[in-house]
Amino acid sequence: MNLSRLGISCGIAAPVIWLSLIGLAGTMRPEFSHSYQYISELGERGSITEIPMRYIGFGLAGFLYVCFAVALPATLREGWRAALLATLIGIDGIGRIGAGVFACDPGCDGLSSSQELHRLFAMTGFSAAILAALAGGMLFRRHAWLSILSVYSIGSGLLAATLLLLMTWEANPIQTLGLFEHLATGLLSIWTLVFAVCLFRASALSDE
Repeated sequence: MNLSRLGISCGIAAPVIWLSLIGLAGTMRPEFSHSYQYISELGERGSITEIPMRYIGFGLAGFLYVCFAVALPATLREGWRAALLATLIGIDGIGRIGAGVFACDPGCDGLSSSQELHRLFAMTGFSAAILAALAGGMLFRRHAWLSILSVYSIGSGLLAATLLLLMTWEANPIQTLGLFEHLATGLLSIWTLVFAVCLFRASALSDE
């Protein structure tokens, strides 16, 4: 397997690991509510799920996102457009790594420096992921074998952005903040998975 295809494989593994850790950690904590609590609370300091969520869910998955980003320019060969998409996905990965390094306080409502840095890295990564889906939608129109993903990518980015706004809207009458976050990260994770699988298949066909 060449380095480019290895990087694409990282793009397949990363969202699978991320979503799996959310499900696994949630199972380990029966009191946790996916509708009312933030994902970050699964990695909060002192919790029984802190270590796997911080170092595998955030850390390892984030590193794999960065590896995926590194492989994109040579795979897509679209100059600055591919570089922009790769940069956004890379920032998403770095944001995840940072969110894992700096754990949130219990309940994710503290005022510690770790809590603030966790929030900064998480929001940066989330925002970059949304922009990556939107940028990908524009880029995919230039590729015959990716054009089918264009509308899907833009739609995923816009819907995830809407969910993120609902999550952060203080006057929102529907206070299922965790649900909005889970849906948004699910949409973006599936987008990354679908994108990476399409790239992997195209790479395999080109070698035949």
